[in-house]
Amino acid sequence: MSIAIQEQFSGALHHAARAWRLALDRRLKHLGLGQAGWMTVAIAAKAKATLSQSELAQGVGVEGATMVAMIDRLVAAGLVERKVEESDRRVKRVAVTPGGMALYAEVKAEADAFRREVLSDEDEKLLAKATALLERVREKAEART
Repeated sequence: MSIAIQEQFSGALHHAARAWRLALDRRLKHLGLGQAGWMTVAIAAKAKATLSQSELAQGVGVEGATMVAMIDRLVAAGLVERKVEESDRRVKRVAVTPGGMALYAEVKAEADAFRREVLSDEDEKLLAKATALLERVREKAEART
């Protein structure tokens, strides 16, 4: 495989991901939260169990100290609450409040609509192949970190 196509792919991947995040962030601006805020609430709301602050930081892709400040803001806004881990009091778990769940429902509705607008005219088989490729790339990249 040529270096040129690898460079073209990595550039397209970077720019597509950035454009997607920025467009969705603009669409959700009326919520009064930036991308990291609504992503934190969404990740916590979708989780099968409450996540620790460090698990949330990893999911959002920010440093632990950044996540602590984000959770402080979300707690103040009444969207999440911290819960002390029973087995290790140093670990703080983050639970979504009813207000946070309402926000998540709005984020999900907007994100679903955005996804439909952008992807509805794309070939489903091509999307499935592209998704499989991106998942393999992510797995390989994560294995090297």
